[in-house]
Amino acid sequence: MDNSQYLTVTALTQYLKRKFDVDPYLGHVYLMGEISNFRLRPSHQYFSLKDDKAKISAVMFKSNFSKVKFKPEEGMKVLVKGRISLYEPSGTYQIYVESMEPDGLGALYLAFEQLKKKLSQQGVFDLPKRDIPQFPKRIAVVTSSSGAVIHDIMTTVQRRYPIVQLVLFPAQVQGDTAAATIVQQLKRINEIGNFDTIIIGRGGGSIEDLWPFNEEIVAQAIVESQIPIISSVGHETDTTIADMVADLRAATPTAAAELATPVLRDVLMHIQDLKARLANAQVKLIQNYRDRVRNYAQNTFLQHPERIYEVYLQKVDNLTSRLNKVLSEMIYNQRQSLWDIRGRLNNQSPMGQLHYYDTIVNSYQQRILNSTTKIINSSRNSFSKDVASLDSLSPLKTLSRGYAIATDENGKILKQAADYKVDKEVNLKITDGNIKLITKEISEENNG
Repeated sequence: MDNSQYLTVTALTQYLKRKFDVDPYLGHVYLMGEISNFRLRPSHQYFSLKDDKAKISAVMFKSNFSKVKFKPEEGMKVLVKGRISLYEPSGTYQIYVESMEPDGLGALYLAFEQLKKKLSQQGVFDLPKRDIPQFPKRIAVVTSSSGAVIHDIMTTVQRRYPIVQLVLFPAQVQGDTAAATIVQQLKRINEIGNFDTIIIGRGGGSIEDLWPFNEEIVAQAIVESQIPIISSVGHETDTTIADMVADLRAATPTAAAELATPVLRDVLMHIQDLKARLANAQVKLIQNYRDRVRNYAQNTFLQHPERIYEVYLQKVDNLTSRLNKVLSEMIYNQRQSLWDIRGRLNNQSPMGQLHYYDTIVNSYQQRILNSTTKIINSSRNSFSKDVASLDSLSPLKTLSRGYAIATDENGKILKQAADYKVDKEVNLKITDGNIKLITKEISEENNG
């Protein structure tokens, strides 16, 4: 069997991929479809595009996806441009997306709305706004060094408040790298720290031109700034994310300079007016005090101050007399009360009862003593009788009449002849000592 006419799967797949890659119609394909199976990944994005009757796999590499201004979502209708090729390991064809736009809405407008929704959910727009200092000493301006914005701001500040120091921090305000330079300058200003106000802005333009001021990193830098920020991006009808998160929004750069500074002439006139009002107030205040001193000087009591105390001295005398009278009455009443209490105590003295109970106690004590003596004498007599009885029954009494008690070496009393053993030691107890004997002979008496 000849196998040379059979292709391998790899060979067929490579042939088909070559067909896809060299087809001029498949090298630049524009598709409209609905995003499906989308999940945001850290680098390359894999998803599908579908309509009512078909679906195609899609891949968008990181370099191309980083240029997409909006965030793709499941079910979103988009317009994509790319090339069709075949993925050899699985043998499936797919579109390699090079650019993506939302269908119906512009990509930048959609990205603007998505970021605004995100910041709103985070509560960024609800953060308290900081007050712009009324009399600043140093103002930092973040804008292009070659545009008309810095010129307008300088002209306005010079006309209104020339004593303020204006410092330019040049930044790109258009292009892909503009947002990074704006953030860098805002951080630099905050690190320096000795500025009262920051103005960021640029002139008008399309949404693409103003886009750096719609970047999330710029909004975050404005929120994190410790110095109040005035945003003036575009014309009055233009509104950016930077305008929404800034502490104050100005319609134009000129308006921003006016909001950041007072009019020096008006300030000086206001100071002069306050100075005049202060002088008039001082004159009036001093005149009022002079009139009060004059009135006090004409007062009778101040001219004769001793009269002020005459009435009080008389009152003190009257009160002293009343106090002495009241105290005397109180002392008399208390003394009478004490005498009454003393008489009642004498009438109810416990000494009589104590004498009565003392007599009773002495009587009981004597009775106890007599009874105790009788009991002791009775017990003593009874004891003497018991001792005499015991003495008459005591073996010692018997011994005193010439008798003795015989015991063997173990202390056993020897009562009968059978208890004795020849040549055994016998202990003989007599009335005044002990005698040891040796048995030589034993003879029993016949009492029958």
